[in-house]
Amino acid sequence: MTSSSTEHGVRLETHGPIAEVVLDRPPVNAVTVEMYERLVTVFRELSSRTDVHAVLLRSDVRMFSAGADIKQPVEAVSPSEGAAERRQRMARTAYEAILDCSLPTIAVVNGAALGAGAVLAACCDIRYAAQDARIGLPEITAGRCGGGSHLMRLLPQGQVRLMYFTGEPIDAVEAHRTGLVQRVAGTEEILAEARELAGRIAAKSPLGLRLAKRALDEAEVLPVKPGYAAEQVYTLRLGAHPDAAEAARAVLEKRAPVWSWPEVAES
Repeated sequence: MTSSSTEHGVRLETHGPIAEVVLDRPPVNAVTVEMYERLVTVFRELSSRTDVHAVLLRSDVRMFSAGADIKQPVEAVSPSEGAAERRQRMARTAYEAILDCSLPTIAVVNGAALGAGAVLAACCDIRYAAQDARIGLPEITAGRCGGGSHLMRLLPQGQVRLMYFTGEPIDAVEAHRTGLVQRVAGTEEILAEARELAGRIAAKSPLGLRLAKRALDEAEVLPVKPGYAAEQVYTLRLGAHPDAAEAARAVLEKRAPVWSWPEVAES
């Protein structure tokens, strides 16, 4: 394992082909502007790497994140952008960096994921939750609006509006029932299960994972017919690479595949 030092509440660990982005700002991972900036740097770096193939986003403290640190004083950096506008811009940029990450991402939610914490989890491809997890958008209680648009990708409108207007979180069971999270397990077991999932994903074709992620990202915002046409473009691109033939041979020969990407570039 390789690990960077915790910088502005974020640490990057690498376990073979799996990267773990660890939120580590005790006591509750309240997200600062600097933390947003660090997340941007880390996820953009991961997008360009060829040695890792799946990413976990997890917490090293008792909860995933209590949300934005609204007590943090933020200074404006230019006359054209106020302090609040800067905070909003950095939040948007951090969320976009996670959404745009070229690798499959898995959020491991323990304790509360509120406000910004809920959005960080929602920006990942898959969410695993501990039994004690609570996910919510409490901004209305603090006189703000939250990240409803991110949860609208994952939940029915009525569920999002219920959470948005009341500010009340849902527990792990309800989050699983509504499809917000894909797996619920004990607090001690959930990280191990998420790591096992990341390992299964990371064993797939590295190029295939990246193209599949792009195909799904493009298809998500399209109607079914053009969305499927977009997917087919990536099917043809992957099919032209030697790793596609290797995947088929490995299945027939009942062995683990040996991938040639990135040594053999996509043509």
